Amino acid sequence: MYVWRKLKRLGAVLLHESVWCLPSTPKTREQFQWLVVEIQELGGEASLWETKSVFREQDETIIQEFLDQVDKEYEELLNALKDKEPDLLAISKKYQQVKILDYFHSQLGERVRKELLERKGGKL
Repeated sequence: MYVWRKLKRLGAVLLHESVWCLPSTPKTREQFQWLVVEIQELGGEASLWETKSVFREQDETIIQEFLDQVDKEYEELLNALKDKEPDLLAISKKYQQVKILDYFHSQLGERVRKELLERKGGKL
């Protein structure tokens, strides 16, 4: 459960049984490397592979999974912004957390950013 929670916090997507993926960036590689070490120190087995899919359709499917993941969070933020007196500090904080996991720059995330800016008077 510990590893699952860490993977979810990183925004990783489950591909198959125990195969998780993240976009390959210096930050995600480092975070996965640390997680592999932690798993091994706990007595588990973990491997870290960097791969590239052969079929563009597979890439698009995985990218959509990442977008669906953050869009769900962005929808919640948009709903919170509709409140008569929204907690802009809490919403801004949550937005920053979700944005870190928005590897493919969701359009919904941009909408949240714009609405937050409007509510805060142009300061984010």
